[in-house]
Amino acid sequence: MFLAPFHASANGLVTISAEQGSRFAKEIAGDFNPIHNPDAKRFVVPGDLLFSLVLDRYGLNRRMAFSFTGMVGAGVGLRFPETDAPAFAVEDTTGKGYLNVDREGAVSRDPGLVEGFTRGYVAFSGQTFPGVLVPLMREHGVMINPERPLVIYEGMSFDLKHLDFVAPQLELVDASLVVSGKRGDVSLRFGIRADGAQVGTGAKKLVLSGLREFDEDDMDALVDQYAGWKVAYQGGL
Repeated sequence: MFLAPFHASANGLVTISAEQGSRFAKEIAGDFNPIHNPDAKRFVVPGDLLFSLVLDRYGLNRRMAFSFTGMVGAGVGLRFPETDAPAFAVEDTTGKGYLNVDREGAVSRDPGLVEGFTRGYVAFSGQTFPGVLVPLMREHGVMINPERPLVIYEGMSFDLKHLDFVAPQLELVDASLVVSGKRGDVSLRFGIRADGAQVGTGAKKLVLSGLREFDEDDMDALVDQYAGWKVAYQGGL
């Protein structure tokens, strides 16, 4: 199981260390958001890792929706309930929820299909910055704080035509940004293709915090810094 290095399970709980979460973000998702760094002041487990663990445990349904209700810190014990219900939540031992899942339609637990879809989505999801977000922010004249670049994963959903495919690829169809003061709500729509045909569609929602007036020099510096983090990490592998 390719997710084994990125979490631990004991006594019915799943825990993710800062090192495990950071490695997943960088090595699987290609996501170098500093909130996923092990030494971050407020480390946050990548939402895509929680998404991946859900698919690994429950399989891939034709229609699924994921809504993040809290940010998971390092070492938090998470309960993934044993259930066949169409809706469930991932919570900690106090009952605090972090992820709501809704699912319907046919389900596949084929390891190859599940891993292929997981990797395809996570690879797409992790490339949101800078390729998608920077042009959106430039268009609307706003940008995230370069000293504390907060991009928060709010949720995603998808609808598959069938489950008879392998190695899907996700392609961006449309991206929009709605600005409200210092907050920005980003909506991404994507297509899911396999074997030369479209097999599904999906959407992802993000929240940008601490918005300020767009500055080309500051944005260029942030993009260069982000690229430098990636080069430095990959050079140390």
